[in-house]
Amino acid sequence: MRSNQASASSMFTRRSVFTAAGIGVATIAGLPEPAGAAPMSDSEKANVQVVNAFCSAWPNRNVEQLISFFADNCAYRVTETQEPYKGRQAVTDRFKSMVDHIQSFDVIETFARGPMVFNERKDHFTGGALKMWHGVGVFFLKEGKIVEWYDYTIDVERR
Repeated sequence: MRSNQASASSMFTRRSVFTAAGIGVATIAGLPEPAGAAPMSDSEKANVQVVNAFCSAWPNRNVEQLISFFADNCAYRVTETQEPYKGRQAVTDRFKSMVDHIQSFDVIETFARGPMVFNERKDHFTGGALKMWHGVGVFFLKEGKIVEWYDYTIDVERR
């Protein structure tokens, strides 16, 4: 019995030493701290504001207002399975075909990295085959305008 206690005690001591040594080596090596969100830059904050304003504008059903958020050389991919609509006129035409069916874009989470803005959303529809689309929008912005908007599906709720 005594040898078991001594063994457990020695093991604890060895484990403590190895743990402390590992932490020390990591600190000395300058390994980064556990992952956490870095504060957004001013340009990232501005890009998030553009994307959030764009998503909030859909219930107004004003295509001119919606397209005003986009650059002339823009592209929009409705889902990962479709080819993108390229150019301001093609994107405008696509918006016209869907604007009357959008009830709301409920943004769940948004973050930015450089010129990219990512948002998780649930888009709600009136009429048509879809009741709700849940996915991630990836937006590339340049000079305050959306150049590319690509959506990726997580789930859909059909009527």
